[in-house]
Amino acid sequence: MRFLIAGFGSIGRRHFRNLLELGERDLVFYRTHRSTLPDDELRDYVVETDLEAALAHRPDVVIVANPTALHLDVAIPAARQGCHLLLEKPIAHTFEGVADLRAAVAQSGVQVLVGFQFRFHPSLRRIKRWLDEGLIGRVVHARAHWGEYLPAWHPWEDYRRSYAARPDLGGGVVLTLCHPFDYLRWLLGEVESVSAHLATLGDLDLAVEDTAEITLQFASGALAQVHLDYLQRPPNHHLEIIGTQGMIRWDNTYGTARIYHASTETWETYTPPTGFERNHMFVDELRHFRKVVRGEEPAQCTLDDGIRALAIALAAHESNRRGQRVLLEAFLSSALEGRP
Repeated sequence: MRFLIAGFGSIGRRHFRNLLELGERDLVFYRTHRSTLPDDELRDYVVETDLEAALAHRPDVVIVANPTALHLDVAIPAARQGCHLLLEKPIAHTFEGVADLRAAVAQSGVQVLVGFQFRFHPSLRRIKRWLDEGLIGRVVHARAHWGEYLPAWHPWEDYRRSYAARPDLGGGVVLTLCHPFDYLRWLLGEVESVSAHLATLGDLDLAVEDTAEITLQFASGALAQVHLDYLQRPPNHHLEIIGTQGMIRWDNTYGTARIYHASTETWETYTPPTGFERNHMFVDELRHFRKVVRGEEPAQCTLDDGIRALAIALAAHESNRRGQRVLLEAFLSSALEGRP
């Protein structure tokens, strides 16, 4: 199986190293050489700076790991050529081109996995099982909190030049830290409406929002609050879900999930397997993707999942702009049809 990796920033490099760990050696690279990371690891591989030349190597798979605003420039031609896609999140920074990608995927019949790696976190998977089994009754409220100091993400570069800080590359805290939109949909079901307040509150000299408070209303009637920021030190990423018969808590720092059973007034704790670390999610994602390409498993995070996570993020921006709640289905439909 031949892999083309588009982009060699931190996530492209992670996928490269993980593919080597999984025994893959038939690798080609497409890059613009704008990354601030060294490229000495690529000396033994073909590196193209032109997409047409890169696709001429006839890859079976394209891993789209370049900046968000450039994703579809790679994904659409690759899908039209018949390449399977591992498409990093968010799938784009606007809806422009999303319908074209969906059409190209449908016409060529390729497989797409969107890179929301938290679907492979063992504790979130256990929480999914608890919820599916109804162990806390009917979910009424959830709260996801993710704050992480942007300058500490990639200490080797000026954070102001990173995709996360640049509006032209699809930056801003809502798009960059959009994982909760996906895992909350996965855990709680479809989102009906989005309300949001976005702001730039820190002293980081950013041209994008660094803080967001977002309310999601689900088709089930449940509500969720999502807090995102580029400012918090130390970083904190956690989730709380309240049900009629108990509650669930997850803390990404320690990896553990806890469930409170109201009927017995007791807590139960799930701890990930010994040795679990963040990169294991990415490795498991790649293992799964290879099976998806071979037709052995359905994609656990589909293109439609990626489109809906993007819709939530863009609806948050729209809600902030309008100063009112946005109905998600109508917003998504009009955006995909190119209507204002």
